Amino acid sequence: MPSRATVDELAARYGAAYKWYVSLTILVGLIAMVASATIVNVAMPDIMGEFGLGQDQAQWLSTAFLASMTAAMLAATWAAKSFGSRGAFSIALVAFSFGSLIGAFSPNDTWLIVARIIQGAAAGLAQSLGTVTMFQVFPPNRRGSAMGLYGMGIILAPALGPTAGGMLIDNYSWHYVFFLGLPFCAISLALASMFLATDRESEPPPFDWLGFILLTVGIAAFLTGLSNGQRMGWDSAFVRGNFCLAIVTAIGFVAQERRTRTPLLALEVYHNPRFVGAFLVAFVYGLGVYGSTYLVPLFVQTVQGYTPTEAGLLLMPAGIALGIIFPLSGRLSDQLPPHILILAGMALFAFSSYLMGQISTDTAFWTFAFYVVLGRIGMGLLLPSLNSGSLRVLEPHLVSHGAGSINFSRQLGGAIGVDMISVYLERQTTFYAHEINAMQTGSDVSAATLHLISEALRQAGLVGSVVASEAHRFLSDMVAAQAHVMGFRASFLLVAAISFVALLPAWFMRPKQPK
Repeated sequence: MPSRATVDELAARYGAAYKWYVSLTILVGLIAMVASATIVNVAMPDIMGEFGLGQDQAQWLSTAFLASMTAAMLAATWAAKSFGSRGAFSIALVAFSFGSLIGAFSPNDTWLIVARIIQGAAAGLAQSLGTVTMFQVFPPNRRGSAMGLYGMGIILAPALGPTAGGMLIDNYSWHYVFFLGLPFCAISLALASMFLATDRESEPPPFDWLGFILLTVGIAAFLTGLSNGQRMGWDSAFVRGNFCLAIVTAIGFVAQERRTRTPLLALEVYHNPRFVGAFLVAFVYGLGVYGSTYLVPLFVQTVQGYTPTEAGLLLMPAGIALGIIFPLSGRLSDQLPPHILILAGMALFAFSSYLMGQISTDTAFWTFAFYVVLGRIGMGLLLPSLNSGSLRVLEPHLVSHGAGSINFSRQLGGAIGVDMISVYLERQTTFYAHEINAMQTGSDVSAATLHLISEALRQAGLVGSVVASEAHRFLSDMVAAQAHVMGFRASFLLVAAISFVALLPAWFMRPKQPK
């Protein structure tokens, strides 16, 4: 087979099955990359223990991945024009594999964060390339189905990745989770060499380095300020300085995109109000998916004492449900107005988050798994319609920019969501700890509880002053555990509230009524 071939030439060579070969190539690569966004969540307690990290430091392992993924997504259009679909996608696969090897052999948390940045940048580039490539090979009346397939890689991988990761951690160590994606990358690389087009432009456009630097610095500054606000104080010079830098770079980025002839983000797409509605929904979608996927494994491991394998297995039913719902929702999105499925999906996800806001230490495994399944069904209904509906309203020459913008919005929501929810969880846990401790002072309930604990300790064989000190320590642990549960409840309810608010921009995505 010739080393160079356009989409039309490859379609003629492979016939009607060509679009499925391209889909398989994209999905295998995306499964490896997107699973890494959440697979580290089940390894977080082990990594924190090995490197002595606090929660505010450990959450950078997720944030660094999502932030670099967000920035890199906007480079996909330039990469495709400069290297072709095959070249750009292959570069992303090789870079991701390199980052995985660094992560597997990281001697400290600094190298681990570097590995996550490389992995995230590669995953961001591949996601946007995947959207545009699949739009090229599917006819307009089948693009909803294409986005249903694409969504399987975007959502199924984060759902199933923690299960495999948990098993590796329990049987080996957290280092092995970084090897999980390497076989998928190798297979996808081989498929890309056969089925992806070498459609690079003879004179590729210059890369908007200034815009890219402004965007990267702005995202990093905002997330740094957000993650350090609770620890250093929201009025500290460092936190305020980062937020000010984020605002200045955001203004500079918009000015640069308006000025340059080769923008990373074509602002013209935002002249369409229906696309703006999709952009806002995508942001909340990313916040909800990554925020809840961050909270669920953390809760069951730190509060309920689950092993990493058990935490991963909790998410497996949701992955199976997604495998069933995505083909159906993809077909429905070709037949129904996009806002109907988006409204239904977002409402179902919001209800799921509300139910998780009622959890306790006694919440059963299958009850919690059912709540997660409900939310993932909602996301499965939403994503194909969101992707196809947002691009359907744009002119053909803006489709690649629109795809980059929607993916950018989703990942920006994920990066900010993990950071914001981590901070909110810490604040609410501290708040409830103070409130519960205040209620204990002079309380008859507290005195009765101490008496019961003391009696149990005496029956266990303890005597003297040891009984009183151990009883107080046990009561303090009970208060801390209850405060932790209340903090998680409040965090899930925050996700639910934001998801309900997103129903408003989803409504504005409805088609215009003929006059």
